Amino acid sequence: MEKALQGVILQFKEMYEDRVKSLLKDDHALKAADLETLKMQLLKAPSSLSSVISRQISTQQTMAAMREVGEAFNPLRTEAIETFELLENKKRLLIEAENEMYDLTLPLPAQDSGYLHPTTQVIRELNSFFRYHGYSVYEGPEIETAEYNFRKLNLPENHPATDQQESLFIMQPDILLRTHTSSVEARALTNLEPPIRLVVPGKCFRNETLSKTNSSFFYQYQGVVVDKGITLKHLKATLEQAHKFLFGEDTVLRFRYKYYPEVSPGMGVDMKCKFCDGVGCDVCKGRGWLEMLGSGMIHYNTLKMCGIDPEEYTGFAFGMGLDRQVMQKFAVSDIRKLYGGGVVYQ
Repeated sequence: MEKALQGVILQFKEMYEDRVKSLLKDDHALKAADLETLKMQLLKAPSSLSSVISRQISTQQTMAAMREVGEAFNPLRTEAIETFELLENKKRLLIEAENEMYDLTLPLPAQDSGYLHPTTQVIRELNSFFRYHGYSVYEGPEIETAEYNFRKLNLPENHPATDQQESLFIMQPDILLRTHTSSVEARALTNLEPPIRLVVPGKCFRNETLSKTNSSFFYQYQGVVVDKGITLKHLKATLEQAHKFLFGEDTVLRFRYKYYPEVSPGMGVDMKCKFCDGVGCDVCKGRGWLEMLGSGMIHYNTLKMCGIDPEEYTGFAFGMGLDRQVMQKFAVSDIRKLYGGGVVYQ
């Protein structure tokens, strides 16, 4: 960039910071300032510094040179325009306050208020995907009964998953913090008539040791479909499309048999690790794959206990570990960073 042009941009910056930006902190000087004259000198008049710089940009010999000057000047010019808008609003309010004739309902300029939590963003993305495919978003209680959390999901009283070492009971043996969003599936199957097509995002709680990939508090995303003629191929296609929607067309999944009491047959679904591209790292524990969810065809007994005729209807269900989906999408390597309270991701 030419030295003469650099000098004009520096002059613009100094004038903006000394005579305009400084007014944001000095109400007395702001009330006395002639903002329109300052704006003419900096931005609006043909002889303004902004106009001089714009003309010199157009005389640059190459596109690269024009781009270099633009990248140096345009953000500064945009900031100056926004600052003038703030100052004009603030000055008007100061004058109105002095005259005791002002509207208390007058809205202030919009302020940055941060961003949605990564988990919330992923939930909304998944909700939009499944709503497009005809699913409803369903909710249920986080404090649950053993009937819906275990029994109706084909988990008998002495099943290891009902052990207090795994579950957080409020009043034994019947009231606990739900250990999975499958409890809402049991409620939906009991209370709704087929055909059923719904998803359930929500918090779950288990007696887990805190680590990079596990926590006693976590999110799951449950999906349930019950209708005539539902098969395993419908489940696989749904999961493949959902993961490609969330992570991109290059996403690779693998399906393997895995036992879950509430489904038969059951499938574990793994995704090739996005951190190491399947080579192996700390996040995937050297395996190259991350277990993302459990799924399968809803068990005959589950349908029957929830009041649905398993001879007439079939269905599938899946439960995603939503935190792992978030970690893969936003490259967060430690689940504790999601809920630790610190701003450790952007």
